[in-house]
Formats: sequence, structure tokens, C-alpha cells
Amino acid sequence: MRAIIYTKYGPPEVAKLAEVAKPIPKDNEVLIKVMASTVNRTDCGFRSAEYFISRFWSGLLKPKFNILGCEYSGVVEDTGNKVTLFKKGDHVFGFNEKTFGGHGEYLTIAENAPIALMPNNLDFYQSAALTEGAHYALCDIRAAKIKSGQHVLVNGATGAIGSAAVQLLKYFGTHVTAVCNTKNVALVKSLGADIVIDYLQQDFTKSAQKFDFIFDAVGKSSFKSCKPLLNKYGIYISTELGKNAENIIYAITTPKFGDKKVLFPMPTISKEDILFLKDLAEQGKFKPVIDRQYKMEQIVEAYKYVESGQKTGNVILSIN
Repeated sequence: MRAIIYTKYGPPEVAKLAEVAKPIPKDNEVLIKVMASTVNRTDCGFRSAEYFISRFWSGLLKPKFNILGCEYSGVVEDTGNKVTLFKKGDHVFGFNEKTFGGHGEYLTIAENAPIALMPNNLDFYQSAALTEGAHYALCDIRAAKIKSGQHVLVNGATGAIGSAAVQLLKYFGTHVTAVCNTKNVALVKSLGADIVIDYLQQDFTKSAQKFDFIFDAVGKSSFKSCKPLLNKYGIYISTELGKNAENIIYAITTPKFGDKKVLFPMPTISKEDILFLKDLAEQGKFKPVIDRQYKMEQIVEAYKYVESGQKTGNVILSIN
């Protein structure tokens, strides 16, 4: 089968299209013919190993798993002898940041992993983009213990995480102020944001509005600059470590001192999370934003575009 492989950490050019052996499912696994995947921040982070700590999961000196692609959608081609949840021909989607595999024509995954039948109102491309940004957003929203009626600000509302966060926060009944650039103001309003701040025209940190939760989905602000905007007992979460890993330090110290705190939750995902996102999609409460699509042969170009910081929502990788 064809797959995009990488055998060493580094820039986009370390990813190569190659022929590799087709995987064989174990007794508890399904074999999926992958129709679509995405190229996202998770894939970029593990490929580059820019944050050295990622190597403790992916391999200290070189990658343990050579095919990236944490998101996927496809068709069940075969099942192991003990599989009961899926059958041949099922259309499925899922998330796998343990062994990856979405950037290959076939992958195997345990039936109890974060995998589910595709939403009945989404296609393969939309289903492939349903999980990465949304599960990061969901994890942080849950950590902040937001309540209906609270005021929340989302910085970077047009990325995969930010665009998911706006929709999820509206589902949970909050009042959302979203920050984006001029060209995406209409898009972010269509996602449900109550107020949209164009950062090219206005510095959101000068806002007179106070917030119960500030979620920086792009990691371009700081707790220091956002702290004056937080209500008493307000929470700040960023998807990045911050300058000199300050968000980790703040997450340790601020819960002990003062009434405004930083959290830095470790993201997790379960089958229940996948089923929750599927249900929201079928209700029309959440739909991933799609930017553009690349072929497997264009993987280097796709990585460069994602790492340019210019993408809106999700970048699709067409597999089959």
C-alpha cells in the first residue's frame, strides 16, 4: 500500500510517499481502507519533535511509528475474529494519536479505541476533520468547568481548535466573544459567536468586557496580558506552553495564589468523546470547518501550509 512515512524528525521534507506492507488486523482490530485524513498541529508536532517532550511518546531518537495522521475516515475492509462492534463495509471515523496511521491507504485500530460509525450527515472529508481540533477544545472547556450564561473569549477562532471551541461553547450555552482576522469575521459569526473582534482593527486585550474563561486556541497571547480581562475566579488556558514554558509554571502556582488561575490540562480522548462529537454533528450543532484539500503526493506542501499559521479550520489529505 502507499503511505507517507518519516524515519527521522525534522522539517516537512522528511515526509516521503512510499510503498509499505499492508497491515493485518489482530483479533480485536478492524482493518480500515482510509478515504481521508487531515494534516494538523498534532501531526506537525510529532513530525518535527520541536517540543522534545513529545519524543517520550513517539521515540527518543527516531520515530517508533513511521506513518503519521491522527485523524481518519474510511471503510471497514476486514475485522478480527473477536470484533463485534463493526462489520465489513461500515463507514467509520476516529482519532489515533498513539500509533497514528491515517496517512496510509490502510490502518488497523482496536474496536474499543476512539472510533465510531460516521455521522449520517457528513461525508468522508468532513468526518476525517471531526476529532483533532474538537477534542482539544472539549478537553479545555471541560477543565474550565464552564457554565451556561458565562462569558468566554476565544482567541484564534478560525483554527481547527478555535472554530470547534466556538461551536462547542455555544452548545454549552455560553456567551462567546471570538477573535479572528478581517477575512474570517463572517465565518466566525456563522459558527455562533455573539461578538467578533477583528484583531487587525482592535487589540482584544483592551476590551472593556470581562470574561469567566479566556481560551487561547493559537497560543499567541499570555496570562499577563489577559489577566485584567478575567472576572474574579476567571480561568486562562492556552494550547501552547508560552514563553519559557510559563503556562506550565502558572498552572502550578496560580491555583495556590490569587483568584485568577491558569490551567494546562493534558488532553485525553475516549470512545465516548467520539460518540459525543458524532451526536453533535448529526444534530447540526457542530461541523468542522474545511480550508483546503491535498493529495498524498502534496504532503510537503500541506505541512508547509499548516505550519504557516494561515489555515482556516482543517486541511484535508485525500487518501483513497
